[in-house]
Amino acid sequence: MPTFTAHGLQTLSHLIASRMGSEAVEAAEVADHLVRANLAGHDSHGVGMLPAYVRLLKAGLLVPNQVSDTVLDSGALLVIDAKRGYGQRAAGDAVRRGIAKAKEMGACVLALRNASHIGRIGTYGELAIAHGCAFTAFVNVADHGDAQATWGAAEARLGTNPFCTGVPGPNGLPVLLDMATTTIAAGKARVAYNKGVDVIEGALIDAEGNPTNDPTGFMRDKTGALRSFGTHKGGGLAIMCEIMAMAVAGGQGTVDERKGGTLNSMLATIIDLSKLGGAETVAARAEATRAHIKSARPAPGFSEVLTPGEPERRYAAKRLAEGIEVDEQSWADIIAAAAQVGITDAEIARAVGSNAA
Repeated sequence: MPTFTAHGLQTLSHLIASRMGSEAVEAAEVADHLVRANLAGHDSHGVGMLPAYVRLLKAGLLVPNQVSDTVLDSGALLVIDAKRGYGQRAAGDAVRRGIAKAKEMGACVLALRNASHIGRIGTYGELAIAHGCAFTAFVNVADHGDAQATWGAAEARLGTNPFCTGVPGPNGLPVLLDMATTTIAAGKARVAYNKGVDVIEGALIDAEGNPTNDPTGFMRDKTGALRSFGTHKGGGLAIMCEIMAMAVAGGQGTVDERKGGTLNSMLATIIDLSKLGGAETVAARAEATRAHIKSARPAPGFSEVLTPGEPERRYAAKRLAEGIEVDEQSWADIIAAAAQVGITDAEIARAVGSNAA
């Protein structure tokens, strides 16, 4: 598979976002977000999303340089409507405003509505944590076909509906849980399909509701569904993510009209930990918990016990040293998407050629 440095992929992502119409600040935020997702091992939310963004742009379902509306700014409550603006910028700006309000009020309840795909939710958790805050977010996915079958269902009725929560950890390293409420993210099914490999056991059902490991039906034929993780518990969390982001935050939901886009809404809580003993105290207690958990004897088939955030940091260290692999089909799709916004092969080569790993 083609392998690139993070800088090379970030340069190309910035170029594509710019040619899509984004001003420099927005293009930089989109590019940084996508490549950070790849570095964390979440290729489902990395540069492989660029073809989808170009499709959304051409369909008028993603609006570069959109100015979000402030629906409510009252006390600890902040409600923002992104109006199909670039998700990475809309969500980043909203969380930064939420952090500022939390520093002032002690906490902020942030409702972000109707942003085009906001990407890896953990990025916003890391942003809040870097400012000494705790972060929790319920997110839904709307405006296109359902993807998730909850416990007991033979067909999809929800999006992948991520959940994220985190606090500062020792040495500035966050303790961060960031996950889809499906067994795998939809983008991981896309990556598996592009590579021609199966997904993990228990991740998919086919058109009849039977378990399958083959992503072809889900990706190519738009049949079957992703399964909720953890049987009824994961399905229950997915339903609450939908209700919190749609009914409480006021965003679009799966019960609403669909235009074929990708809209995320989010209900987030940001807490200034300086009001609760300080980030250092929380980090020390989090480290005590982490150390206690890691002291457990590994189960058969495991070499060690891991805690939230560790896999992502290891992926990042490895990929910074060895480069980021992009499967052949995803790379071909990225090149085709770049051509749709007027980028030549020579420009692509200049962006990543000298940065190939």
